[in-house]
Amino acid sequence: MATYVVMEPPAGSNRADASLVRDSFTWLGFLVPPLWLAWRRLWIEAVLAFAVMAMLSVLGEKLGLEWAGSALSLLVSLYVGFEGQGLRMAALRRRGWREWGVVEANNLGDAEMRHALETDGVDEPPPMPRIVPDSNLARPAQTGMALGLTHTPGRS
Repeated sequence: MATYVVMEPPAGSNRADASLVRDSFTWLGFLVPPLWLAWRRLWIEAVLAFAVMAMLSVLGEKLGLEWAGSALSLLVSLYVGFEGQGLRMAALRRRGWREWGVVEANNLGDAEMRHALETDGVDEPPPMPRIVPDSNLARPAQTGMALGLTHTPGRS
């Protein structure tokens, strides 16, 4: 069974459906990291992966160690393969999405069905009102003993 992380869109957006991200190794992210990252709209990560892979390749050719440049590029591919879905979830969080929870299923269709069944009869509670403290009700400054290297009132 695979694990899917359910990401819900921000409250003010016009998008109503959630995004399910499979928490697993990404084969396409391993084989073609910059293309997979660009396909998932992770532009900065795609440019960074391409730049690092190109730099390692050029550095390997300059030093006469082509195999070392390829081996180090393989490390970038492994990183995107293992952490690609985590990068995708982090990008969604930066855009205001929040994690609803985790769903286990055999495939994406089953995961969407389980998520729909779990959220079908659940009404989301209204957001809590924002409480702004009143400065008139604040505690007065303490005038007793103080710990540390601060000044103790009443002593010189």
